[in-house]
Amino acid sequence: MLSIAVVGCGAIGRALLRAVDDGHLPVKVVGVASRGEERAKAFLATLGNPVDYLSPQDLVERADLVIEAAGADVVPDLARLTFGAGKDLMVISVGALLDHPELVAVAVERSCRLFVPSGAIAGLDGIKSAAEGRIDHVTMTSRKPPEALQGAPFLVDKGMSLEGLEEERLLFEGSAREACKGFPANVNVSAAVSLAGIGPDRTRVRIIAVPGLTRNCHDIEVEGEFGRLAVHIENVPTENPRTGKLTALSIIRTVREITASLKVGT
Repeated sequence: MLSIAVVGCGAIGRALLRAVDDGHLPVKVVGVASRGEERAKAFLATLGNPVDYLSPQDLVERADLVIEAAGADVVPDLARLTFGAGKDLMVISVGALLDHPELVAVAVERSCRLFVPSGAIAGLDGIKSAAEGRIDHVTMTSRKPPEALQGAPFLVDKGMSLEGLEEERLLFEGSAREACKGFPANVNVSAAVSLAGIGPDRTRVRIIAVPGLTRNCHDIEVEGEFGRLAVHIENVPTENPRTGKLTALSIIRTVREITASLKVGT
């Protein structure tokens, strides 16, 4: 049985742990680490099967697969620790890989696997297939309620507040690399799209705040020699308005696929 360690006990980490505890996901959890130790321990106490709260070093030693669900700032050190131990890593905060492309090289050097789930979007299989040929352009437009975007570094730097916003507002238009720096908690989806396709500098991203919107919406358009691909997603948020439920379900499915005999899709 695959043994996993979870770093981060927010909406995604909790959903993953519940799936294992309910018997929905047949893996073994060797432990959890989190920046919010007391809150994490309080959640772990609600599970039917006990899970240890451990240091990242102890987690890596015990697990076959380490799953990051704690934010982009923990990814570099966690990746080096995990790959240094010869273990595999799943990264949810995909934008960190755009700032630290050397981590992929470290994984290759250590013969470790680095998993990037689809997360809150669909269509990565089509984009990956299209990338085997010529892709002319990739554009992604994300629409989110203001409360899901408030406090993003891009807005803070610009001195922009979304409080009291009454009409749809285009906040950002630029490359996926720039989007991930300006909105690190919101657009990991654009990082995944860029890695599947034509890269973070050629992938174009638009971010729009929409008052009254109750879902996180993404539109992806790809054109190339294969033809045209268009995907529209409307994600119901988790208790964290920045994170859609599909993200958590994607993580659960990706873990399942690692050990599955039948793999469907590219």
